[in-house]
Amino acid sequence: MYTLPNKLKLFAIIFMVVGAIGIVSGFLATPSTTAEVKEMMSHDDGHSADSATVETHEVADDSHNTEGHEEVAHDDEAHLTHVMHQLQNRPWSSLYIASFFFFMIALGVLAFYAIQIASQAGWSPVLFRVMEGITSYLIPGGIIMFILIALSSFHFNHLFVWADPEVVAHDKLLQGKSGWLNGFGVTIRAAIFLGGWILYRQFSLKYSRLQDESEDRAKWFKKSFKISAGFLVFFIYTESIMSWDWLMSFDPHWFSTLYGWYVFSGMIVCAITTIALVTMILKSQGYLEFVNDSHIHDLAKYMFGFSIFWTYLWFSQFMLIWYANIPEEVTYFVTRIEDFKLPFFGMVVMNFVFPILVLMNSDYKRVNWFVVLAGVVILAGHWLDLFVMVMPATVGTSWYIGIPEISSILFFFGLFVYVVFTALTKAPLLAKGNPFIKESKKFHY
Repeated sequence: MYTLPNKLKLFAIIFMVVGAIGIVSGFLATPSTTAEVKEMMSHDDGHSADSATVETHEVADDSHNTEGHEEVAHDDEAHLTHVMHQLQNRPWSSLYIASFFFFMIALGVLAFYAIQIASQAGWSPVLFRVMEGITSYLIPGGIIMFILIALSSFHFNHLFVWADPEVVAHDKLLQGKSGWLNGFGVTIRAAIFLGGWILYRQFSLKYSRLQDESEDRAKWFKKSFKISAGFLVFFIYTESIMSWDWLMSFDPHWFSTLYGWYVFSGMIVCAITTIALVTMILKSQGYLEFVNDSHIHDLAKYMFGFSIFWTYLWFSQFMLIWYANIPEEVTYFVTRIEDFKLPFFGMVVMNFVFPILVLMNSDYKRVNWFVVLAGVVILAGHWLDLFVMVMPATVGTSWYIGIPEISSILFFFGLFVYVVFTALTKAPLLAKGNPFIKESKKFHY
């Protein structure tokens, strides 16, 4: 049985506390009036909002056009209001990105776990307890995601533009999509998705434990096989719809038929990377003696392979839209290249170039610190990918990686570590009842 070290528990709690303080301070620092925005802009920019306003007003006065003067003043106020909403969105967006990032890791691990059972894989059963421990985050992470989705869908904040009745009233395209993109629809679908994913997780966990305890192990293995196969059908549909509702709808005027697969590819590579990292942490503490270099090598192969798959989907989506140059499609990438150039191209380097260079050599896949190095960069790169998915639509040019972003990562990282490693103490780290466990323990090549 695994025992949670006090240092690790303390480490996780400290991260959560520091993160929570930073999150609160991020919300408190947001402007509540356009006057505060004006003051912030004057401090941040040499050409302040005040001087820009004065210049425009002087032009209006010189032309003796009172109506034009009022129009400029109105436009200036509308711009300040828009910037205020962007700045107010920043802590919400940071919270949303970090919450979804760690939730998608747990969900990706659940899908990978189901694939191993449904395919009756012989190499992976020694890692099943690690996977089950990581999926334990689905429950707290899912609850937090549901709360964020519900609040955002009912216009508690300004994250989803389709949730603002005033915007929808003047936008025919959003009116056409309102049958799907509405508070009740998105929230109800989120409840169904989360309920289905968590339900499968609980039943698969129950059957896994019963395989250890029962004399009729084949009975529970067959049940695991059947529900895993059924879950994968449910998952592939719900994951796609979830990606439309929870991510793509930040840009409701734009859509991509590859989007669901694109999100899935990032999710699965982060999931496998996390399985590898948790496994190596446990081995470094003297546990999982039955996991050998060949298991780590296979996990690293999956990390490498799905990094290539993610790149294929990223390039396919980008190249086709960029080459076609249809205005309503290409604007998605124009915005990101012009306003988010460093994170946009940086995450491609982190998610493709770096894994290729580090993990292409077969021998390096058996070197733990190489795999850890690649894993940390891959996880950071996919957080940046999520950042680029969400921030342009919610924060626009007011983006920055500072206290709200880092604090949100710290909080959810601490929560993830605490929940996952606590769950690992609940059962033996070897799923001895699995019929393929002997084959898995002897897995060498």
